Amino acid sequence: MSTTPEPVRTRPAPGLSLGRIAGIPVVLAWSWFVITVFIAILFGPRVAAAFPGLGAGAYAVALGYALLLAVSVLLHELAHALTARAFGWPTTRIVLNLWGGHTQFATYNASPGRSLLVALAGPAANFVLAAVGWGALQLMSTGSVPALLATILVWANLLLAVFNVLPGLPLDGGRLVESAVWKATGSQEKGTIAAGWAGRIIVILLLLAVIGPPLLQGRSPDLTIILLVVVMGAFLWMGASAVIEGARVRLRLPDISAGRLQHRAVGLPAGTTVLAARRLLRENPTTSIVLTGPAGVPEAVVDRSALLAVPEDAAATTPVSSAARRLGAGAYVPEDAEGQELVQFLARLEGSEYAVVDRRGIVTGVLHQRTVVQAITGRSTPDP
Repeated sequence: MSTTPEPVRTRPAPGLSLGRIAGIPVVLAWSWFVITVFIAILFGPRVAAAFPGLGAGAYAVALGYALLLAVSVLLHELAHALTARAFGWPTTRIVLNLWGGHTQFATYNASPGRSLLVALAGPAANFVLAAVGWGALQLMSTGSVPALLATILVWANLLLAVFNVLPGLPLDGGRLVESAVWKATGSQEKGTIAAGWAGRIIVILLLLAVIGPPLLQGRSPDLTIILLVVVMGAFLWMGASAVIEGARVRLRLPDISAGRLQHRAVGLPAGTTVLAARRLLRENPTTSIVLTGPAGVPEAVVDRSALLAVPEDAAATTPVSSAARRLGAGAYVPEDAEGQELVQFLARLEGSEYAVVDRRGIVTGVLHQRTVVQAITGRSTPDP
């Protein structure tokens, strides 16, 4: 299970809404039904073998396995959410899915200690549930269906708790590594990267633990167990890779600003002639031209090819606006916009090209979306 910091405003999660618990929306993702059917099919025959008198009811008991697991995961995620709320972190929702579940919230005042407490609250809830299940088991008749379900409750929660405290992201225990490195370096992002790599190492160790001992003993590894570990390992590896990439992006954000990434440009009134614009470009061949309206607001960017295509005998009477690309509504950004502020600003604007203005509102450049994306991700993007 994982805790996922993200902006509070998000798209609705696909799935079945279960309403709210303590004011927190709970969503049952469609993928949850896939794992539920799988559990019923896998464990139904085993229950039938243990309790021959149940007949088809054995599959209902197997379905109870899945429901107990869902309740365990829900309480695990609810523990994350309520602990996060205690620190003032707005919780977006809890989602139960194919892999268990995750809690989405915004970490407005995160610190190494708080992050660790929020992460470990989930496994702690599972340990408590395992203890409750063990206590209930002492009051039940051995070999009964209720005793079987209580046993499943105990083992499911113990496994959830122990597995989730392994020290690598996206598992909850990864926050231990993250918090330690964060405390030592002062950078949460560096802690996240270290914890993500720890998660990848855990995947490798899990595979070696499944394959190594049987091979050393001259036996063939159990293919079913290998398949389960490979599937789970793939999930963990993708999650670890995602948090590493996300942290690397956040590390780059402080160095990203509209002023640094812009292509130099000058502003001209939209009524300027093609002849005057050509003269300006001859004097400043690497400069772009942004056309402004009567109030000085950027409206369009001159297309150099279209500008040069205007016949010479018409250049003195043709407005340069006829050779320009219109900008989206309000598609201009302050020169000093940087980091997360710049990304959020651009997300609200139309189009993929923006004028850049200084504090006086004077045009200083043109900014392209692909340039910002490349600076954030470190990867080049193809020209449109």
